[in-house]
Amino acid sequence: MNIARRRFLRLAAGATTLPAVSRIARAQAYPSRPVRLIVGFPAGGGADIVARILGRWLSERLGQEFIIENKPGANTSIAAQTALNAPPDGYTLLWCGISNAINASFYDNLPFDFAKDIAPVSGVGIYPLVLEVHPSVQAKTLAEFVALAKANPGKINLASYGTGSVSHLGGELFKMRTGINMVHVPFRGAAPMLTDLLGGQVQAAIDTVAASLPHIRSGALRPLAVTTAARVAALPDVPTLAETLADYEVVAWTGIAAPKGTPPGIVETLNREINSGLTNPDIKARLTDLTIIPLVLTPDQYGSYIAAEIDRWAKVVKFSGAKPE
Repeated sequence: MNIARRRFLRLAAGATTLPAVSRIARAQAYPSRPVRLIVGFPAGGGADIVARILGRWLSERLGQEFIIENKPGANTSIAAQTALNAPPDGYTLLWCGISNAINASFYDNLPFDFAKDIAPVSGVGIYPLVLEVHPSVQAKTLAEFVALAKANPGKINLASYGTGSVSHLGGELFKMRTGINMVHVPFRGAAPMLTDLLGGQVQAAIDTVAASLPHIRSGALRPLAVTTAARVAALPDVPTLAETLADYEVVAWTGIAAPKGTPPGIVETLNREINSGLTNPDIKARLTDLTIIPLVLTPDQYGSYIAAEIDRWAKVVKFSGAKPE
C-alpha cells in the first residue's frame, strides 16, 4: 500500500512539472520553422531596410528564415493588429516603434491595447530628425525662423508625413514650446512631403536625417536644428533644438515586440541575438551609414521605454487637438 502510494505521489509530482518542462523545451528548440516579422511600412523604406538587415542576421544566427511581411496602413495599426492576434509562440513578431506609442492615444477605438497586449523583446534603433526649410525661406538659423514665424502668424506652413505622425506631433511640440502659429500641411507619407519641400510648395518640415541628408548636403534644403538631445555626427555643425528649447527631444525609434504570453525563454533568445547584432561592427557600420543609433535594451528596459513614450505623446496629442483624418 505504501509502495503504491509513493509511486502515485512520484507520478503526480512529475505530472505537475510537465507544463514547465514543455515550455523550456519549446524555448530551447526555438525556432524550428520560419518566423514572420510584421512591418507596418512599405517595402523599400527606412524601416523595411533595417528590418531586413536584422532579419538576415537573425536567420544566420538562429538557423531559420525570418520573413519580412510588409503590412502598411492606419499609421502601422494594421500591422500591430495582425501581429498581436497571432499565437504567442514566437513565430510572429512585430516591428514596432514611435507610431504605435502615438497611436495609443491618437486613436480612440483600436482593437487592442498596445501597452498591455505586447511582450517587449528588444529595442533596435533611434532615427534622428531634423527641422529644415526650403532655401527660399528668409531664415538661416533657428532663432531667425522663430522670429519670422512670430512676425507672420499663420503664414508659414509646416509639412508632415501625415496627421498623427512623429513629424506632425514633433512640429506641434515645437509650436507649443515656442508659442508660434504655423499651418500644418499633412501629406500621405514622407516621400511626397519631401518632394513638395524640395519644390518649394511647402516651406518647412521635420524629417528623418537619413532621408534629407543628401538634399542638405547639396544645398537643396537648409537644416535649422536636429531634434536629438545631442548633435548628430552626420550634421556636426547643426545645433540641437534643445540648445534653444531646454529638454526638447523628439526622435523616431523602433524595436521588436511579440504577442503577450510569448514564453520568456523565446523572448530572451531573441533579445540576446538582436542585441548581439546591434553591437556587431558590420551592422553598426550599416546603421551609422543610415544615421541610425542602436537602441540596445533588455526586454524590461524596452517595456519601460515604450510606456514612457506612450505617456509623453498622449500629452502632445491632447495639446494639439489632432484627430484622425
